[in-house]
Amino acid sequence: MPKRLPPLNALKAFESAARHLSFTKAADELFVTQAAVSHQIKSLESFLSTKLFHRKNRSLLLTEEGQSYFQELRDIFVQIQESTERLLAMGAKGAITVATPPSFASQWLVPKIHEFSTLHPDIDVRIKAVDLDDGFMDDSVDIGVYYGKGTWSGLHATKLLAEYLTPMCSPFFLLQSGKPLSTLEDLTHHVLLHDNTRSAWKNWLRQFGVKGVNVNQGPIFSHTMLVMQAAAIGQGVALSDTVLAKPDIDSGRLVCPFKEKIESKQSYYLVCQEAHAEKSKIQVFSEWMLSQVGDETNDES
Repeated sequence: MPKRLPPLNALKAFESAARHLSFTKAADELFVTQAAVSHQIKSLESFLSTKLFHRKNRSLLLTEEGQSYFQELRDIFVQIQESTERLLAMGAKGAITVATPPSFASQWLVPKIHEFSTLHPDIDVRIKAVDLDDGFMDDSVDIGVYYGKGTWSGLHATKLLAEYLTPMCSPFFLLQSGKPLSTLEDLTHHVLLHDNTRSAWKNWLRQFGVKGVNVNQGPIFSHTMLVMQAAAIGQGVALSDTVLAKPDIDSGRLVCPFKEKIESKQSYYLVCQEAHAEKSKIQVFSEWMLSQVGDETNDES
């Protein structure tokens, strides 16, 4: 049976106090109170049955035994620090598998991923386009993008992007249809394109008090990118997210005829297993994703 080791917190308190020869400075370094440091030192001395410090009114000195113990512990702490840094460096390299909904991957992530690869050539990104319904956060996935309200059991979630919905269509659609699209009520005369269900259009029109639009007509597509593709080739008017549609809007394939938009109750979140949230490569990728969102927000302001 292995021998019992001293408590790690007591060893940390001793190493810091011995290095500074001050309980006060050790307390500041460890973000605890001076009394807590003193208590840890006393518990360590009791464990070792050895006095480690000479305590005087305005000074703190190591005993001979304390000095010897400190020198050995100092080398051990340095070795632990160096080993940890090597391990973290290894964790920041290699491959990272990113699972996202297909539309998010094609519209948002794929156009940007070369920037990450340029900044972090040691991390090989593998993008896996999978529907959320398939439960894609298995052991083969390091980090994912979920669409929802941010509450998933056992997962660490960070909000990435809010979703803002507004009608959009091809700039040639209006010319080809021969029908106006100047007011929200003009939607009555156009084919509506639906993403998964008809509820998004129903909620959007209800939000702005638009009546008379037949929401129960128009094709339904399984993915957002299919809805935007249909809109871009002039098949109707899509209700899509301005962020995911940004490449098509920037290229002129889609236009937003109205300024009205609403924020969806659901958003895009970065998710990973709770136990993996501190992994270096996951943190690096997460920080890069969030920086991309920040850049887009600044561009729009």
